[in-house]
Amino acid sequence: MPAMTKKQHEITPQQVRDLLAEADRPVTRRQMSHAFDMDKEESDRFLKPVLVAMIERGELVRNRRAAYGLPDQMDLVQGRISAHPDGFGFVVPDEDGDDLYLSPKQMRMVFNGDRVLAAVTRVDRRGRKEGGIVEVLERAHAQVAGRLLIESGVAMVVPDDPRLTQDILVPPDRIGKAGPGQIVVVRIDRPPTLERSAVGEIIAVLGHADEPGIATDIAIYSHQLPDEFPGDVVEQAEAFGESINPEHVENRLDLRDTPLVTIDGADARDFDDAVFAEPRGDGYRLLVAIADVAEYVMPDAALDVEAQRRGTSVYFPDRVIPMLPEALSNGLCSLNPEVDRLCLVCEMRLDSKGKVTSSRFHEAVMRSHARLTYDQVRRIMEAGDPVLVERFGHVLSTLQHLHEVFRLMFRRRERRGALDFDSRQAYFEFDTEGRVANIRLQERHDVHRLIEEFMIAANVEASKFVDRGKLPFLYRVHEPPPDDKLESLEEFLRAHGLQVRWSEKPDPQQFAAIQRKVAELPDAALVNAQILRSLSLAVYQPENKGHFGLALDSYSHFTSPIRRYPDLLLHRAIKHLCREKARDRFPYGRQQMVELGRHCSWTERRAEDASRDVDERLKCQFMKRHIGDAFDGIVSGVTSFGLFVELTDFAVSGLVHVTALPNDYYHFDPVGSSMTGKRRGLRYRLADEVKVEVIGVSLEERKIDFRLVEVED
Repeated sequence: MPAMTKKQHEITPQQVRDLLAEADRPVTRRQMSHAFDMDKEESDRFLKPVLVAMIERGELVRNRRAAYGLPDQMDLVQGRISAHPDGFGFVVPDEDGDDLYLSPKQMRMVFNGDRVLAAVTRVDRRGRKEGGIVEVLERAHAQVAGRLLIESGVAMVVPDDPRLTQDILVPPDRIGKAGPGQIVVVRIDRPPTLERSAVGEIIAVLGHADEPGIATDIAIYSHQLPDEFPGDVVEQAEAFGESINPEHVENRLDLRDTPLVTIDGADARDFDDAVFAEPRGDGYRLLVAIADVAEYVMPDAALDVEAQRRGTSVYFPDRVIPMLPEALSNGLCSLNPEVDRLCLVCEMRLDSKGKVTSSRFHEAVMRSHARLTYDQVRRIMEAGDPVLVERFGHVLSTLQHLHEVFRLMFRRRERRGALDFDSRQAYFEFDTEGRVANIRLQERHDVHRLIEEFMIAANVEASKFVDRGKLPFLYRVHEPPPDDKLESLEEFLRAHGLQVRWSEKPDPQQFAAIQRKVAELPDAALVNAQILRSLSLAVYQPENKGHFGLALDSYSHFTSPIRRYPDLLLHRAIKHLCREKARDRFPYGRQQMVELGRHCSWTERRAEDASRDVDERLKCQFMKRHIGDAFDGIVSGVTSFGLFVELTDFAVSGLVHVTALPNDYYHFDPVGSSMTGKRRGLRYRLADEVKVEVIGVSLEERKIDFRLVEVED
């Protein structure tokens, strides 16, 4: 390994990578110092900090001989832990590649969400890789919420998250005032190793599992959600004031007289998109205006650092954890009615068949002419509600034109084969004490689809615009289903009398055809659920691989910069191009986008997991008050140990254990997804309508048990 010809003082990570790549073997710091022509003092000052930082980021590995190497040259996999409640887990690689299986023994030293370096230790006969953890790069859990148990003088916290399968030991002098059975927050002082459990100290007592509001508190701590903004971030947001700076209006397209409207849910607090349409020639002009968050949140400012850390807003039934402080999210960046707001506008021209023939982007200033809800627009357009028609008469023509454009665009969507999942969403109603009083279901209707279709169109045009400008940005990528999930789906469909032959590559039109075929059948919801389970997860990445579910070649997220960080990044690229700045002055490179895409994909999963956990706990709290009551339901799953049933009125799922079925010996048919009694011939299949009684609820495990109620003829 030759010495560097020119003495270096400031050492960059790239110089280290180049040196190791040339050496083709691990190299000690002393050897590196010699190569860089450094004495010990210079090595300590300039080289050591770079090596430490690269190790922390997983870019280097230090072996037991104190030599440094590149992970890809040492056959190491860098990724995030995905744990299973049964104790085993996987390393999900940062880069493309198969997941690496970790045994329960290996999982003893990590928690779900940790980032690690792992080595492949063996490959089984089916080609599946098994690994061992080499180093933990990042701990995902500084603290954990769970239930305090004290047995034989030994205190431990059992994590609420079922994927955290290890208990945390708590020394007697670190319990504080917590009592057995309470939900507590434990700070992890010593992470787990192969030899011992994690050790921590109780820092907060949340209460008992059935108390009002505790479901969200548990989720916040369990998923490490940052729920308080640092003081400097709040100050920076509030410093912009409550109205736009007149200087920012100069050189912007003035749309204040254009009757743009916002259409959102009745309980929405921030409005980041407004729409307008009008006839033009044989087609239409469609405007989608989005709050110009990038005008206020500058790269690397305190606001930006915090927004990037959060990645997304998190929505719970009883509160929201926003990505941006309230002064921006509900104030200056919210397109509230009858106030001036800065925005980015996607202006689209459509032909008579609803095809976008051209588009432009503008920095603009607007004034929303009305704040409408989905249901209000539906009542105006479908029923001609006289009270609403009079109240919103000044934007009635806008609504009519929007509806005309939607009809044209939706027909194009159907022709291209985009998938459409009309799932019922559960809304929780709370009493004055904060307990769940009722669960009501709301289904999507055409006004939801109208806004969705316009947002999709703007997202597509934004993706194309920045791609043409050759700036790095994050695509919203949804890859086709993997082979194993396709096989499972095909088996399920055959069992329900649906024959399919996949193309050489999965085609979204085939999936859409299946949806249309079963649309009027009783088990349509279950077929849709099975199709949804077969799909890949959508991710953010700078490499375009299309969006399978929407049947689009290029797609990105542009329309929600208040609540999604990838949208804010895309806004910065659009503004950069609108202002005709040089490409080399754009503050992001491709590698940064790789890392940001990985981070944003993870924060999105984290938010979804946290919201789902709260929903499940609230449903358990609600059903606990209905033990002994009977409800109508539909069989949503069949297993060897019983039936999963979803209650028709509440979208609450529970298990009818095989022992809670009418007395008989039952045969499970996995192909036909059915269970049949040998003596009485009773048969239970997917989509069967049943009546069940609630017989048990576990808040800790978030499980509900039913008993099948026999209906006499």
